[in-house]
Amino acid sequence: MKPACPACTLTDVLEHSEHWECATCGNEWPKEAVADGPRVVKDAHGNVLVAGDTVALIKDLKLGSGSQVLKSGTKAKNIRLVDGDHEIDCKIEGVSIALKACFVKKA
Repeated sequence: MKPACPACTLTDVLEHSEHWECATCGNEWPKEAVADGPRVVKDAHGNVLVAGDTVALIKDLKLGSGSQVLKSGTKAKNIRLVDGDHEIDCKIEGVSIALKACFVKKA
């Protein structure tokens, strides 16, 4: 199983003989450095997020294929961290939404 990038937390990782390389941000790290500990989720500015935090969007996000847009600065309170591509489950304006941590900052 490929690890998430320790710099950007995304999972688009390339495997080399002695190291891992993130295809998104270019970060490289040795294979020994990967710990099987709990997953660390970081926001767009590198701050560690924990369940129950409040986060704010750092850019406008289009919802699905519709015309709805979540505006930059919109806050989500009491977030839940989950495994998968979208690390954050939350409610914004009463609607359940899954977000990627790279689009939020800790508020």
